[in-house]
Amino acid sequence: MDNRVIVNGNEFYVEPKPVYEVVKRVFDVVAAVLCVILFFWLFAAIAVAIKVNDGGPVLYVSKRVGKFGREFNFYKFRSMKVGADEELKEMLERNETQGELFKIRKDPRITKIGRFLRRTSLDELPQIFNIIKGDISFVGPRSPLPREVANYTEYSMQRLSVIGGLTCYWQISGRSKIDFNGMVKLDYRYIQERGVWTDFKILLRTLPAVIKGDGAY
Repeated sequence: MDNRVIVNGNEFYVEPKPVYEVVKRVFDVVAAVLCVILFFWLFAAIAVAIKVNDGGPVLYVSKRVGKFGREFNFYKFRSMKVGADEELKEMLERNETQGELFKIRKDPRITKIGRFLRRTSLDELPQIFNIIKGDISFVGPRSPLPREVANYTEYSMQRLSVIGGLTCYWQISGRSKIDFNGMVKLDYRYIQERGVWTDFKILLRTLPAVIKGDGAY
């Protein structure tokens, strides 16, 4: 059986885990739908808060790169002021991390409500709909921006050989405190270890990590 996958012209071997993939997808759909039903009130409250804050759009939609290099629309609650993307080029020299990621602790583009949403990871909630659509899973490597992927090495490209996720080893290990190379190493570890038990352990550690807020900015 050919277990090779092609990601943006790069060929990798990925161990097939068909039973796990089915279990993972069933869990994703059931859990995501339940989240929408149970936390609809929270979605509505955050939407109102963002609108009251500056009157701009509630959602921030950007292109992200998923499994096998396929692009999709990625949803988040907007945490930055309108027009923040246009200001990025002028801020690249202030980047506080290494590699393809852009992170600064006191980003002036972040709104007041946005800072709270990021600190609590509530800005990530709309990704539940990405999970329902099958763009991402609850657990998997974080989906990168196309401009980041454009600078990937062959080693980095392995991140795209499995479906991306809402949480991962990076998310529970310090987030923005870990640079790009560290994130890639953690994602490679996940690809090798991925399974029901691994996903369960990561999910179990996600809530404490979110509450602690370590590296969330």
